[in-house]
Amino acid sequence: QVQLVESGGGLVQPGGSLRLSCAASGSIFNIYAMDWYRQAPGKQRELVATITNGGRTSYGDSAKGRFTISRDNAGNTVYLQMNSLKPEDTAVYYCHADLQSRYRASYWGQGTQVTVSS
Repeated sequence: QVQLVESGGGLVQPGGSLRLSCAASGSIFNIYAMDWYRQAPGKQRELVATITNGGRTSYGDSAKGRFTISRDNAGNTVYLQMNSLKPEDTAVYYCHADLQSRYRASYWGQGTQVTVSS
C-alpha cells in the first residue's frame, strides 16, 4: 500500500516562508513525477509545481519566482519551498505522485493547510 504524507503547513504572515514536505512510502518501484497542487475555498484545485524522476521542474504561474520544488536523493520525498507568501496563497496543499506500485497509478496525500495572514 502506498502512502503520501505531507507536513509543514501552518500559519505565516505575508512575506514569510514555509517549507512543505511529502514523503512517499510503501511498495514503490518507480516514481515518475511528484507534484504539489493547492485548492482554496470555492476554487478548483490547481497545479503548483512538478518534479519528474529526471529532475525536471515546472511551475504554475502563481508559483514562478517564489516557490521551489525539490526532492531528496532517494527521490521518495519532495519539498516545496515557498517564499514571499501572499494571502492569496492560502489553500490546502496536496501532494500527488505518478508512480509504479503493483500498477502505475496516481496517488494523493491528505493535504496540509497553509494560511497566509497578518
